[in-house]
Amino acid sequence: MAWRSCSVLLRLTGEDALRSSVRGGRWPHSLQQRCSFRKAARKPEPKKVEEELGPAHTELSETAAHRRSPAPHLDQQTPPSTPRAFGRLLRPFVFTVGFTGCSFGSAAIWQYESLKSRVQSYFDEIRADWLERVRPQKRGDVRKEINQWWNSLSEGQKTVTGIIAANAVVFCCWRVPSLQRFMIRYFTANPASRTLCSPMLLSTFSHFSFFHMAANMYVLWSFSTSAVSMLGREQFLAVYLSAGVVSTFVSYVCKTATGRFGPSLGASGAIMTVLAAVCTKMPEAKLAIIFFPMFTFTAANALKAIVAMDTAGLVLGWRFFDHGAHLGGALFGIWYILFGHELIWKNREPFVKLWHELRTGGGRGGGDRGGSV
Repeated sequence: MAWRSCSVLLRLTGEDALRSSVRGGRWPHSLQQRCSFRKAARKPEPKKVEEELGPAHTELSETAAHRRSPAPHLDQQTPPSTPRAFGRLLRPFVFTVGFTGCSFGSAAIWQYESLKSRVQSYFDEIRADWLERVRPQKRGDVRKEINQWWNSLSEGQKTVTGIIAANAVVFCCWRVPSLQRFMIRYFTANPASRTLCSPMLLSTFSHFSFFHMAANMYVLWSFSTSAVSMLGREQFLAVYLSAGVVSTFVSYVCKTATGRFGPSLGASGAIMTVLAAVCTKMPEAKLAIIFFPMFTFTAANALKAIVAMDTAGLVLGWRFFDHGAHLGGALFGIWYILFGHELIWKNREPFVKLWHELRTGGGRGGGDRGGSV
């Protein structure tokens, strides 16, 4: 499924893989207008924008290149040569490995602290229930209604609510004209840009089109309950954040290998990992398309179709989606369910024990008060 806004010609994804990319490394004309990238009178600054975004391919004819435009050109420089371009991927690779390790390490510590405080939380809940009975009930209490709604959500839906809120905040930032250059530099991922590492994570929360964000968040919300019940809250967030960085790195590699440089943004890579993980774990589950609920198919067949489409798009050079990010996210989700869970999560015990020793003063004095996890 593809989404296209009438006023913004920004390529959008749908349920299978929801990531935007820009054709030929050049922002669409209408997108430039919506972002307010207009040349100030007598104060053009095309070089400064070029330095922030880096080189990108252009397919403009000579006539179009000299035609007056209300937005500065973003793709005037020549892309780096292939050996040099691949050399620039060393830092993103190190960032990917380091961030993934930190994500799972933080998730293991978070789970340890959650288990440690579970008993205290149990007594706090008992006290809260008792106070709720003692206090007089208020009619029309908005806070009470919100609490009831929150308690009605599943653990997975509660977990992804924060992710959806973060995406909404970034979406609003795209509407601030003074933030446009900052957003392009740090919230779009482009291997030709001078800023390579931080956009690998930040672009996962970045959507320019409302329909793009809505479609992404709908798919994430739909699969959140199954994914969190399967992995747990802490492990799910580690997988999701790591997937965003891993899929962006795969996108970097594919763009560098094919020479099709250009900025990408969206949560499609991370969502593809969640979708692929659920489909791999529950291959016989029945899925349906939102607009065609009468047609159902198994999760395994859906995953095969998605991987086949993105592989074909990558080989044939389709530019409608960021197929490299889609494929990277899907393969990461499959790998994690088949091998990564055993390799990473189930071997966290030595790290947790080390944290426990540091937490309890090295096992001396506080060792009797703490327990092993």
